[in-house]
Amino acid sequence: MSVGRRRQWRGLRGYRARLTSVPAALCLALTALAAGSMALADAAQSRCVVDDNGAELCLASPAQRIVALSPSVTELLFAAGAGERVVGVVSFSDYPEAARELPQVGSYDRLDLEALLALEPDLVVAWAGGNPGQQVDRLEAFGLPVFRSDASDFEHIAATLERFGRLAGTQDTGDAAARKLRDSVASLSARYSDSPPVEVFYQVWEKPLMTVNGEHWISRALALCGGVNLFASEAPLVPRLSREAVLAADPEVIITGGMGKADSTWLDAWRAWPQMTAVAQDNLFFINPDLVQRATPRLVEGTRRLCDHLETARERR
Repeated sequence: MSVGRRRQWRGLRGYRARLTSVPAALCLALTALAAGSMALADAAQSRCVVDDNGAELCLASPAQRIVALSPSVTELLFAAGAGERVVGVVSFSDYPEAARELPQVGSYDRLDLEALLALEPDLVVAWAGGNPGQQVDRLEAFGLPVFRSDASDFEHIAATLERFGRLAGTQDTGDAAARKLRDSVASLSARYSDSPPVEVFYQVWEKPLMTVNGEHWISRALALCGGVNLFASEAPLVPRLSREAVLAADPEVIITGGMGKADSTWLDAWRAWPQMTAVAQDNLFFINPDLVQRATPRLVEGTRRLCDHLETARERR
């Protein structure tokens, strides 16, 4: 091969080498770019959740200023690690203690929209089953991100903790709280799965006399302990009853939360009917209403106490 052709061959090889090295470098750059884009997409996706009305809500960044529109929602946000980001609540938001110090924006059934807007929230968590729908819709019309929450059982509470954690950027805390709740419920279920059934009347209110049906989380908590809700088939979630209906059902146990954390006066009224099984066996039990009448992680503690009451009733047979 002539000297000229050797030089030409070497030049061609160098050119080919450059052709192969450029795409390799380009591929590495594109790969890095794609990885970064995927990470950003994953981060954005982690802040996309579906609320309890089936609407998807996506936040560009973790919520920093959250307003909670029910006491239960407030408690759930704190449990999910987002308590420091809650800047407004409604009346009766008394747990945890830090919630008592937060500005209030009215009550759950009558919001003070002016006070709420003045807090400049970047996320509003509404109670789908209790807040005035028109007022919540107006908040969305003002451009505020709204998540509608309506937890109804243990699994729903756990899922809510996870979603709140994603929205607030406290996913590790929210996920851990959800795991703890699921583990506690599984433990209770295993412990009482073979317990003899106990017929129960749970009293929510005195005048008018009210209870819960089988779809309510209190009824499901009782079922976890082997309790049988005598009014589970009633159509409303919180049905009204006549006292005669309760007397006819003759429950083995009556449980009530009363009007406060230590007000058991509603139970005393039932003692006027000593022929009732619950009265005859002294199975009239009080429970702190905050532990069972709010769909929050504290429902686990409330359920433990319900189970203890039913165990006492079994021992008195």
